[in-house]
This record gives sequence, C-alpha cells and structure tokens, in this order.
Amino acid sequence: MNAYCVKEKKSREIASPKEVTFRNGRHAVRGKCSSCGTTLFRITGK
Repeated sequence: MNAYCVKEKKSREIASPKEVTFRNGRHAVRGKCSSCGTTLFRITGK
C-alpha cells in the first residue's frame, strides 16, 4: 500500500503497515516510509 510522504513530497510504500482506528471511528493504515522512516497514514474506508 502506498501513502504520501510529506518529508519527501512523493508517494511511497508503507513499511510494516498496521490497521488502526481513530477515536472518531475512522479506519486507517499506519506505518513507516520505506526510504526515510517518517510515519505515514493512509485513511481507508469504514
């Protein structure tokens, strides 16, 4: 799965993705950028 890396300003692969749920009930995938290590989020459907 890909997400936008704000640090590199490019779409990057998410390393070690984990599914999380925000307090408002939204689902997302959280992981690290495969090249720089910055935390990435990708909001998915409910």
